[in-house]
Amino acid sequence: MNSVKTYDVIIVGAGIVGGALACALGGSDHKVAVIEAQPLNTDWPEQSEAIDGFDARVSALTLASKNFLNSMGVWELIAGRRVSPYREMHVWDAEGTGNIHFNAQDVNQPVLGHIVENRITSKALLQKIQQYNNIDFIAPAKLETIQSGDDSSYQLLLDDGRTLDAALLVAADGANSKVRNLAGMEMREWDYGHDAIVATVKNENSHQQTAWQRFLPEGPLAFLPLSTADHHQQYCSIVWSAIPSYAENLMALDDADFSAALGTAFENTLGEVLEVSHRFSFPLRQRHAVDYVKTGLALIGDAAHTIHPLAGQGVNLGLMDALALSEELLRAQQRQLNPGSLAVLERYQRRRKAANLSTMAGMEGFKRLFEQPALPIRWARNVGMRWLNKTPPLKNQLIRQAMGL
Repeated sequence: MNSVKTYDVIIVGAGIVGGALACALGGSDHKVAVIEAQPLNTDWPEQSEAIDGFDARVSALTLASKNFLNSMGVWELIAGRRVSPYREMHVWDAEGTGNIHFNAQDVNQPVLGHIVENRITSKALLQKIQQYNNIDFIAPAKLETIQSGDDSSYQLLLDDGRTLDAALLVAADGANSKVRNLAGMEMREWDYGHDAIVATVKNENSHQQTAWQRFLPEGPLAFLPLSTADHHQQYCSIVWSAIPSYAENLMALDDADFSAALGTAFENTLGEVLEVSHRFSFPLRQRHAVDYVKTGLALIGDAAHTIHPLAGQGVNLGLMDALALSEELLRAQQRQLNPGSLAVLERYQRRRKAANLSTMAGMEGFKRLFEQPALPIRWARNVGMRWLNKTPPLKNQLIRQAMGL
């Protein structure tokens, strides 16, 4: 019979959020295990600058996220790869003249954030995890079942027959979290009525280290700046959210016709779209757990909440979850408290639940505001955007909130 191995914290999922939590606990007295379904591979991806050489999944990391990664020694690994700072952001309404321009200089910061390919952030975290003796990385391994014990711990059975015990089980296994489902954690969720199309494009002109977003009747379109080893600024990652029927028609176009449609939708702001990579499309749903925690178990990142990508806040919210939970676990360790104690975990929930709900409500409000076709609403939102753009104190406060400052 297999012996049961016991850990203080077991994290299921080694993506960006799960990896960040593991790194934040690295070097502590907590005995940590990370379970990941994919084989461990810490090699850096080849940085090909062909149009399909970029990861289709990118994140707009805020300064708060950067500071968290930097505190763990992870940012220095990321910064040596392809990272694109963006110093400005332009947002405008396709159904009027309303626009807002954000500039990092207005809040005395060098940048608003950084666009980073997700695979680069993930690899940096995996490399850092390998440096810690208190972390066991178990991969490839899949969770089969979980069972709560009499002492509030959880016992996990893996697909290879191994059995593990955890004082605290952390679900960092994504929007369709198996841990969350097995634990019976209730979710509230609904369709946004949008599909997202993501791809990499090469533009005729420079992106000017600027993030661009245009609100169209069918949904928002974002161009996020990418960098290359030779510092060319013609590549962007696009996120085009649209009603499903329109998104389906766009996905059916060949590359030339899609590039033309994309350029038209973006008003050729960066000139002609010269190339487009393979495109991916997926439906958007908002999810939020009724509770993030129960005794011996915590949800973080997409396992706890998913959000519309129109402001690029998904990964940032997850990283702030990992930061808050790690701080509470280290605090509990200093006080010799059980990491799975409900009192410890509820401190994490209080810190993150209201903040996440506030951001989610804001994104839902923006989406609904810009999809309204009624002339009075269109007029009001355009007037409001122009007013906000000319009101520096309020605009700068929004910038600081978006940057996590």
